[in-house]
Amino acid sequence: MADQLYLSLWYPNFRLTSLGPALLGVIRQFTIVGGSSFIKAANAYPISWNETPAYQRIYDEDEIEAAAPEQAVSAALELLHEDFAYEFELTWELWVPEQAGDLDPIWRKEPRVVRITGYGPEFDEGSYEQNGQIRIDFGTDTPFLQESVDLDAEAAEHVKQNVQMLVDFTNGVQQHCGISSRLLWSESGESLAQKLIARLQQVN
Repeated sequence: MADQLYLSLWYPNFRLTSLGPALLGVIRQFTIVGGSSFIKAANAYPISWNETPAYQRIYDEDEIEAAAPEQAVSAALELLHEDFAYEFELTWELWVPEQAGDLDPIWRKEPRVVRITGYGPEFDEGSYEQNGQIRIDFGTDTPFLQESVDLDAEAAEHVKQNVQMLVDFTNGVQQHCGISSRLLWSESGESLAQKLIARLQQVN
């Protein structure tokens, strides 16, 4: 069963005014490993996730200048408050199988949404302590496991390439973003690394 996958980041001596530069640093690493160079959408939520966004913008393809990370993050953080969370949607392309009946799957790269969220210290009763000052939501772990596909050599190679992007991004954040700690975790609490090892042992 698909599991939601996250990366939480904590920073030393973090201040709210550091949130913008921290978000841009993470987005920069995402771009380096092959993620999109432009923001797809931005939201600013007051108090908790149950509230209507106080700021919301979806960027069209022709809004290149406004959708640049520096501009999009700056615009959203004009409403900089201790009890806000700021969410930015980007995409990266991962290998996915396209199945047609009983034929072997055809592998193609498709865009997958990734959400990078920065937390004010008072948002949702201080949930940053659990989620990190910045949390990356990768969506489901399906592209990194492909549990519904027979894992032959070709499929295993595509899965490994998807996982490598995840590893490269995580390592880039570790090395270049000044974090004090990080945690790659799933909604179920299961370890992606253990699931991946078990999965790759099934290669036909």
